[in-house]
Amino acid sequence: MAKKIFHGRPILSGKIEGAATVSHIGLNTLSTYKANVIGGVKDKALCTDGDNKDLYNKDLNGAILCLPQTIGSTTGGFVLMGVAKMGLAPKAMLFANHVDSLAIGGLLMADIWMEHRIITIDLLGSEFLEAVKTGDPIKVMEDGTVEVG
Repeated sequence: MAKKIFHGRPILSGKIEGAATVSHIGLNTLSTYKANVIGGVKDKALCTDGDNKDLYNKDLNGAILCLPQTIGSTTGGFVLMGVAKMGLAPKAMLFANHVDSLAIGGLLMADIWMEHRIITIDLLGSEFLEAVKTGDPIKVMEDGTVEVG
């Protein structure tokens, strides 16, 4: 695969390299992390959202999540802050669209209150989600540049 470069807006900047974990539908944070925030599971972050076929039953602890946006109830931010506090948060969330209000509250609280940065880049575009596949090598730069491949 030839390398593809995408330029997004760094919300919570940082540098990271790893394997991509891709969701082509909105990430329902409560459904995804239900076993952690409601069930008390503290050793892994298996996605419990059966409606998300891309992520279901995958361990999202330390993942570089590539997604369009988050969806669900207003608990979304609290859930992201909670999994960060538990040490089970993704390392990065790379949004094809604008980061949404459900996610940004929790991402900022995790960063400020928990001192746990989840690198966040948005506005990467729909072409980003068309190009990246789960398992692809991905590199994120502080300026919001994302290299796939």
